[in-house]
Amino acid sequence: MSRSGARASTRTRAIAQQIMSTSTSAAQPEVRPLPSSCLTPTDSWSTDSNQPPVLFESNLAVRTYILNRPSALNTLDEPMLALLRPKIEVKKYIFSHLVLSDDARLKEWSTSDLCRTIVGTSVVATKPTFCAGGDVKAILKNCVSPETRPKAIDFFKREFELDYILASLPKPYVAILDGKTMGGGAGLAAYASFRIATENTVFAMPETKIGYCPDVGGNYFLSRLDGELGTYLSLTSNEISGRDVFRLGFATHYIPSRRIPILLDRLASLEKAHVSVINSTIEEFSAEPLPEEKPYLFVGETREALDYAFRHDEVEKIFEDLEKLMGHSSPAVSEWAKQTLETLHLRSPTSLKVALKAIRKGKKMTLLETLQMELNIATAFCNHASPDFKTGITTIVIEKKRDERPAWSPSTYKEVSDEIVSRFFAKASPYLSGVPTLSIPEALKTSNYKPHKFALPTEDEIGTMVRGSHSAGANTGITLDELVLAFENIRNGKMGVREKVLEVARRKCDIQDNGGDGNFVWLKWKHQVQNP
Repeated sequence: MSRSGARASTRTRAIAQQIMSTSTSAAQPEVRPLPSSCLTPTDSWSTDSNQPPVLFESNLAVRTYILNRPSALNTLDEPMLALLRPKIEVKKYIFSHLVLSDDARLKEWSTSDLCRTIVGTSVVATKPTFCAGGDVKAILKNCVSPETRPKAIDFFKREFELDYILASLPKPYVAILDGKTMGGGAGLAAYASFRIATENTVFAMPETKIGYCPDVGGNYFLSRLDGELGTYLSLTSNEISGRDVFRLGFATHYIPSRRIPILLDRLASLEKAHVSVINSTIEEFSAEPLPEEKPYLFVGETREALDYAFRHDEVEKIFEDLEKLMGHSSPAVSEWAKQTLETLHLRSPTSLKVALKAIRKGKKMTLLETLQMELNIATAFCNHASPDFKTGITTIVIEKKRDERPAWSPSTYKEVSDEIVSRFFAKASPYLSGVPTLSIPEALKTSNYKPHKFALPTEDEIGTMVRGSHSAGANTGITLDELVLAFENIRNGKMGVREKVLEVARRKCDIQDNGGDGNFVWLKWKHQVQNP
């Protein structure tokens, strides 16, 4: 039996186990709040139903944090940061006037031998949400006054520090993205070894909508998505959902939400929590696409058009290419270009230019360097380097005028000068005065974060195989069938590998027939971005 066939058989057994477990006994609750005797002192900061905004749970070898602020879509606020960091960080942590007691720290997850896997999830709610971002209303309130502005900047600092610590965890980390995963929520999820999307997942970095710029390391992980997908998502703030979150590389797995509870119980029961065992266990619960699922985003000519238009380092040139593509002979490409232009015209022109420069710089930076750059940018926004931050949050978030274009200033991208952009990056910028430095535990300053290790193969990885430079390949030509088989073996029959490899090969490879008779047909990688 092939690896993919064996994997399918294992999935069938896992599903059968789920059916048996739910039919013979009461289903395991998806949230099991801790008794009051187990709550830490900070748990008194309650927001929903007199419960703390983050719950913590122990189930055998698994330690789980559960975001519990559903009425606010689990947006991150100061109390949530104060609860999360002490659980996952080794060193002593002080928040405001509170110092955690020694007893409360006995089960620190990073150092506890009893903890073998860390899981991040959220309470079950009417509107499925992992975390819809940071509490920008509270941030804006603090930004208004010079007296409280340092509090807003400190929030960004502590949020970004938490993101980096998550990326440096010594234990396997599994994030369940069952619902909206946006902005600050993407920061909590992006650094998990295993990022599980469901049919409810909606991913976005929506910052340019509100006159801000992607942060929480977004300029690191978005810049490492295939082609110019990250640039497109960064500038447009558009959403991707469901299986596309997995197929396009942000999630490592796709599992129907109804299978999540039994998966978590399986993870808790693992005697060996090696990442390879966790990966194969999660893979058992994956599911093939259903006929009623919507078609994949960004394939064929549309995807070629995306990479072509968003390859530039200047916003002006992106707009120029999109305007040209509106006249493309393909109705799909023409309509995509038209909609994308309309979307970009709604976004803050200043944010577009800052976001483009940030993602280009983030491509060449380490994660820690990227987060520090983003803290600089956040500080500049808090110091009113652009009025768009206040304008966007007020219009879109507070007044909920989501279909209106806020009164951006400057109003067009042509009016956004180099001097305005430099306010967010130049060392001598007065808007960066007093910017803090991220404080990271010395032991964690070297991160082994590898976002694509358990995801579908990236375009770059597929390209190295075609060019003969992949460590698992040969330095000779390769056929399409051999390419697919190679990655199915490398990924141990992972769901979706065949479809991903075929889609990339169709776009990025030419056929090379050395003999001219069809007997020696090889793939040749296209090194240049093609004009669609």
